[in-house]
Order: sequence, then C-alpha cells, then structure tokens
Amino acid sequence: MKVKINKVKANAQIPVYSSASAAGADLYYCGEEVVIAPSQTVMLGTGIAMEIPEGYVGLVFARSGLACKSGLAPANKVGVIDSDYRGEIKVALHNHSTQEKTVGAGERIAQIVITPYLKCDFEEGELSSTSRGEGGFGSTGKK
Repeated sequence: MKVKINKVKANAQIPVYSSASAAGADLYYCGEEVVIAPSQTVMLGTGIAMEIPEGYVGLVFARSGLACKSGLAPANKVGVIDSDYRGEIKVALHNHSTQEKTVGAGERIAQIVITPYLKCDFEEGELSSTSRGEGGFGSTGKK
C-alpha cells in the first residue's frame, strides 16, 4: 500500500522502517534542538503530512529504546492520525525521567503504524453474560 507524504518543511525526513519486519516506521523530529525538562511535554513537529487511506488510521507509538533508556515517550501514549487529517504530524513528547533531555533535528522521536480499523454502530441494549462478567483491573489474578 502506498501512503502519500507531503513535506511541509523542506528538511523533513520521510518515515523509514528500521528493519524488514518492522511494523512501525520511524518519525523524525524536524526543528531546532530542544531541551525537555523533567515532567515536561513538548510538541515536536515531523515536518510531514500524510494522506492515510480511508478505512485506515496512523497510530503513533513510542520508540522502545527512546522510552526505556531516555524516558521520552508520547504524552498521550498512542497518537491517532485520522485519514481525513492533512496537517503536519506532531508528537507530544513527554519526559518521564528526572533529568533534562535534548532532542536534536533529525532524531527519531516516535513510530507510526498504519492499520485498518472498523467503524461501529453503537446501540443501547442488554449485554450478553460471560463467565468474566464485570471483572476487570486485575480481577483474573497475577498468575
């Protein structure tokens, strides 16, 4: 499947899959070096816009190395890029660490997964019963 990309900034980088079997394509920061203070969230532009096909969504996830080693991850956990959005893709990067972190131009800041979704018609009504019922939030135990 092809996804059209528009560079809204001249020095923007097109998303790239880092390995042959990668599900997510890396998104790159397109801007001046920025320092993110502990517990601070900064909107970082990628310099690109996408034409995601109808029936698909772009899900923006953390890069595991950046999140686990540096404490930088999307503030909203998973960003949702709808197929009708044509603006610049931005990542709300949050610093979960106790130290200032620097992000430079061209650094990989997140990854995007393009995936199909289902539209549902929601209707009020009686729910079927299950053995689990209303149990949630650890109700099935740890082991």
